[in-house]
Amino acid sequence: MSKAIQTVFQRYELKYMLTPAQKEKILRAMEPHMAMDAYGRTTIRNIYFDTDNYRLVRRSIERPAYKEKLRIRSYKQADPESTVFVELKKKYDSIVYKRRITLPEAEAMEWICGGAHCQKHTQISEEIDYFLSYYQTLRPAVFLSYEREAYYSLDGGDFRVTFDDTILCREDNLTLRAEPYGTPLLPEGMVLMEIKCPGAIPLWMTHVLTEEHIYKTSFSKYGTAYETIIYPNLHKEILYV
Repeated sequence: MSKAIQTVFQRYELKYMLTPAQKEKILRAMEPHMAMDAYGRTTIRNIYFDTDNYRLVRRSIERPAYKEKLRIRSYKQADPESTVFVELKKKYDSIVYKRRITLPEAEAMEWICGGAHCQKHTQISEEIDYFLSYYQTLRPAVFLSYEREAYYSLDGGDFRVTFDDTILCREDNLTLRAEPYGTPLLPEGMVLMEIKCPGAIPLWMTHVLTEEHIYKTSFSKYGTAYETIIYPNLHKEILYV
């Protein structure tokens, strides 16, 4: 029997920038405690939505106590009938709250772009509808893709670790049906590790982070895309008007 799709998350998400050598040492430390999930290495595709003046990402960059974002995510190259995730992600006081709903890609895009109502009537769809009505001018803003390896805890707990590389961003061809391509966001050879946990980090992970002098960092994929690609392009447009 297939595992039910999780739709509600509440957890800490801690980020670390790693060299390939540091990743290998962490993987060795993980071996007795964690295993790669059934999907293996996956190409994740995302479309982030924002207002005409990029209100959501600009607020996120300011690092407020509360911030939120909306995206549609696929774990493979989509077609109109592919199952995708519409995700509303909020962060308050360092805790991430994520709500998501599954829909066919065509229905998800039509709903979030304002062309139709959601065919699923749930509390989560109502939350997303409120978000859409509050921000009013939401539109596809950026395509972000990356290669991910995800690991789960062998003890059945909610501790998870992901490694992302080949993070690519583009402002055109904003569809999950296309191949991933775009401008790289990570320094060459570097890997972004995320630790996702409901509370304290296991002691064995704390030990390897300390031994390897690996420190928590602040890295937002969409925020980095805005600062390094979107905003400079906007500035160019203003200069040439």
